Amino acid sequence: MAKIVVIGAGFAGHTAALYLGDALGKKHEVTVVNKREYFLFLPSLIWVSVNRMKPEKTYFQLKPVYDKMHVRFIHGSVKEVHPEENFLYAEKNENNEQVKLEYDYLLVATGPKLNFDGTEGLGPHKGTTYSVCTLDHTVETARKYNELVERMEKGEKLKIVAGVGHPAATCQGAAYEFITNVHRDLERRNLRDRAELVWLSNEPELGDFGVRGLTVKKGGWAFTSEQFIKMIYEDFGIKWEIGRGVKAVDNKKAYWEDLNGNEGETDFDFAMLIPQFTGVPIKYVGKSGEDVSEKVVNKAGFTLVDGIYGLPYETLAENPDAWPSVYQNPNYRNIFAAGIAFAPPGPISRPHKNPNGMVISPAPPRTGMVSGIIGRIVAKNIIDLIQKGRMTHQERMSEMFAACIASMGDSLWDGSAATMVLYPVVPDNRRYPNEHGRDMSVTNMEMGLAGAWMKRLIHTTFMHKFKRRIGWKIIPE
Repeated sequence: MAKIVVIGAGFAGHTAALYLGDALGKKHEVTVVNKREYFLFLPSLIWVSVNRMKPEKTYFQLKPVYDKMHVRFIHGSVKEVHPEENFLYAEKNENNEQVKLEYDYLLVATGPKLNFDGTEGLGPHKGTTYSVCTLDHTVETARKYNELVERMEKGEKLKIVAGVGHPAATCQGAAYEFITNVHRDLERRNLRDRAELVWLSNEPELGDFGVRGLTVKKGGWAFTSEQFIKMIYEDFGIKWEIGRGVKAVDNKKAYWEDLNGNEGETDFDFAMLIPQFTGVPIKYVGKSGEDVSEKVVNKAGFTLVDGIYGLPYETLAENPDAWPSVYQNPNYRNIFAAGIAFAPPGPISRPHKNPNGMVISPAPPRTGMVSGIIGRIVAKNIIDLIQKGRMTHQERMSEMFAACIASMGDSLWDGSAATMVLYPVVPDNRRYPNEHGRDMSVTNMEMGLAGAWMKRLIHTTFMHKFKRRIGWKIIPE
């Protein structure tokens, strides 16, 4: 009987657990350790943040789902892994009891540590900025947003800033959705003229999103994501400040350096700034008690896998095969990683170092659809190893299709969404010898009411899938 442990039950971990439980649950031992008792559908938190969806519609309890598949669930966190002896220690949340779990295969799918401490003063726990990265954070953001609305209803004019709060932050998409949903909600309330909305980002250009932007070609003309987002922001009256690495905040201002080394500040009455993502801290201990972390994780705490690390950006950009294909640790071959937990070989967008030495570079996004796909690939390969003795599934991000539907108002009657499709996620100029390195017949951008319907449909169908209801496997990641 094989023993498999999955650390984390977000998009990557829970997707993997569904496939592992379905294939192995009755004959083998599958265990999931997660710090929360529930699965959270993060993309819909954006509607919670502006009080357009009740929080309870975005999550469900995990244990009943896993019980159906004979998957053991531990509500807790993993503090220590012994990769040379194939066991780990998990600490249960309810009573701090430490549980020793042996494993034949380990999947690290923890998601990120929200590194608010990476920026001086940043974060809701310090009372300066707000977040939509967790359920608790989003509920607090919604409460504060209600206060802003009440102040505007009394005649106050306020400045709302949204974006990222670190020079190397990613997940610009969530911040983009927040600011456009705020715009639409204030329009609905006839308060839009009382709010100044400002986009603050480390992107070198609007619409970069950490993937080097998108370009669509149709009928002999080309249209970039920079032009696309600029058009939306101009139409919505949203100002933008880009190429800025936030290094400190207080409850009134964000202090930053730009790509040219200039220092400046952006004042606000309210700011929702996404922090840097780093790896969730876990100790990796050798047989003699020594620290073997450097064999498992990089300096940021992300799990090393079968990528090629340390390449200069230009070399990496010309070598898409440097990206991992099976997400397997090279030193401990029974350890895998998925989603944000795996260490990318480098950035997708060109990094910039300003004259002061600050690196201002959006990190590669590995959330949502990408996380789910990688979770499935790893699960299928663990199943292969147990049943066939070899792996048969692989997919690099330089071979991966991704779609993003960014809400710009939740209404199914007059709402909207920006739908962006790119293939592949990491450009590959060898397969697609154009200046963008992508399949121009697939890569696309559109906006409109149809996108709002698709966004709501995705919420409904994915919650169905993640609850393992009938037909769940035919719904793609």
